[in-house]
Amino acid sequence: MSEWWTYTLSDFLMFSPRTYWRLVELYNRDFWPLQLPLLAAGLAALWLAAVRRVQAFRWLAIALSAAWLWVAWAFLWERYATINWAAQYVALAFAAQAALLLAAGVVCRPASRPPGAAMRGFGGLLAVAGLLYPLLGLAAGRPWVQAEVFGLVPEPTALFTLGLLLLGGQPASRAGRALLFAIPLLCLLLGAATAWTFLN
Repeated sequence: MSEWWTYTLSDFLMFSPRTYWRLVELYNRDFWPLQLPLLAAGLAALWLAAVRRVQAFRWLAIALSAAWLWVAWAFLWERYATINWAAQYVALAFAAQAALLLAAGVVCRPASRPPGAAMRGFGGLLAVAGLLYPLLGLAAGRPWVQAEVFGLVPEPTALFTLGLLLLGGQPASRAGRALLFAIPLLCLLLGAATAWTFLN
């Protein structure tokens, strides 16, 4: 039996990249043209966060909660879990993030002051990157129908969420901020690890 340190990430991948991208393609076809209003909603949320900042926090948190819940159910639970058993646990984490965002929007008191200029700039950059995420697929040579769009799949949703939280304000408490940031960051790390295995 091989020693454990000889394994690489790709040894734990239970499906081929082709299988994954075909799943994304079928998912996109099933819900077309939902991608277009989602991108429009993302632009509106980005504008609201940039202009209204603190006042917009509650509404943005509630809207993001809906997006996380949708990804948890429609993509992770219903589709991705059919080729990756671990996706059901990721779906539960996404549902937990949806609940945290909803609680932040309904219960938590937003920070009294907006973040500093540097934080807002970085947040805006992350949010724009989340909206432009589908262009990564095009750059990699994949067709539009396999594009990963905010509100439909995990990574752009997590990226956009982190950006809006940094740009548009956060809960006043440090604990609240830590809870809201933890799952999106873990999601991006998991997505990066999966993408790395696709390239090796």
